[in-house]
Amino acid sequence: MQLAACFFLGCGIFLASGYNSFSKSMETIGKKQYQVQHGSCSYTFLLPEADNCRSSTPYVSNAVQRDAPLDYDDSVQRLQLLENIMENNTQWLMKVLNQTTRLELQLLEHSLSTNKLERQISDQTNEITKLQEKNSFLEKRVLEMEDKHMLQLKSIKDEKDQLQVLVTRQNSIIEELEKQLVTATVNNSVLQKQQHDLMETVHSLLTMISTPNSKNNFIAKEEQISFKDCAEAFKSGLTTSGIYTLTVSNTAQEKKAYCDMETGGGGWTVIQKREDGSVDFHRTWKEYKMGFGDPAGEYWLGNEFVSQLTNQKRYVLKIQLKDWEGNEAYSLYDHFSLASEEQKYRIYLKGLTGTAGKISSISQPGNDFSTKDADNDKCICKCSQMLTGGWWFDACGPSNLNGMYYPLRQNNNKFNGIKWYYWKGSGYSLKATTMMIRPADF
Repeated sequence: MQLAACFFLGCGIFLASGYNSFSKSMETIGKKQYQVQHGSCSYTFLLPEADNCRSSTPYVSNAVQRDAPLDYDDSVQRLQLLENIMENNTQWLMKVLNQTTRLELQLLEHSLSTNKLERQISDQTNEITKLQEKNSFLEKRVLEMEDKHMLQLKSIKDEKDQLQVLVTRQNSIIEELEKQLVTATVNNSVLQKQQHDLMETVHSLLTMISTPNSKNNFIAKEEQISFKDCAEAFKSGLTTSGIYTLTVSNTAQEKKAYCDMETGGGGWTVIQKREDGSVDFHRTWKEYKMGFGDPAGEYWLGNEFVSQLTNQKRYVLKIQLKDWEGNEAYSLYDHFSLASEEQKYRIYLKGLTGTAGKISSISQPGNDFSTKDADNDKCICKCSQMLTGGWWFDACGPSNLNGMYYPLRQNNNKFNGIKWYYWKGSGYSLKATTMMIRPADF
């Protein structure tokens, strides 16, 4: 900004205009001037010469008496006074300019601060916009995931419902199969009984026509002296395998038993035999106690008789096994005995040798005997009912020679069959088994 001022003595006139206008006036007015530079702005004050300011009409100031004569000295004094006043005004104007400059600087700083704040607000607005866009995207993704999750839950629920229906259907099928199995078991028992009766009839006919020299069908005659075991009969000179009458010492109880007079030197009392499935071994406690079946075929000698016999002296037990592929194996125990009925005919075995496994398939230490009506095993599942037959099951154990008899090509994967785990595994049902005992000092 540029300002120009002119003071005329005796006129009392102050002129202010643009710098260009003042320059033109300089050409017609005297040359005495005062110039002040402030920053980019310059301020010029022009004072006319005394002669140029004179007028035909004298000017009388309020500070000068109107009636006083005007002379040159007075004019000089007045000019000096005006110069002083001008100096004061100039200083005042400088202060005003300084203040104006400070205000302009403050305004500029304020403007810069405002621009900076506006930029920050703009940046923050952009950030907020980006965050809003990101939030919208995330909300969209969350909604999509929720929809997907709901679809998955619905699919899982549908699959669960389908599985529930399938399980219900299978349970019905299993129940029906169990009913059919019970019916088949009953029919099988009836057929086995009929077959047993037929075998007894055939055996009776064969007995009637057999002679004492017959090797496999020899039966000790009633008038002959009975023996406490087959070893005693062997030592008496009866060396032919067949059916003998045995009597427990100091009792009148007699038992028909098959004596093996050939295997390993003879003298073996057979206490169990399986060979064709003709006898049902899923029997009661009393039947296993007293014995059942036919000594000429399949039978169980009886726990009570064996218990009394093996508690008189030390006996050994030999178990012979045959599979459906023509292989044979055996397990021999050096010490065998059965406890009394009060002790649930618990089995005791020691000293295993043989080819039917290095580990005993009859669980050790000895276990109590169980049947379908007397559960003495260590499993809550009642092993005798589940696996069929009477046996020393432990917790259903690795063996059961009194299980269900399965013929060839039906004997695999049969966990309730005739099994000896450490020879053929848990699912293989054997073709034939024989359990026989004789005194350890034979």
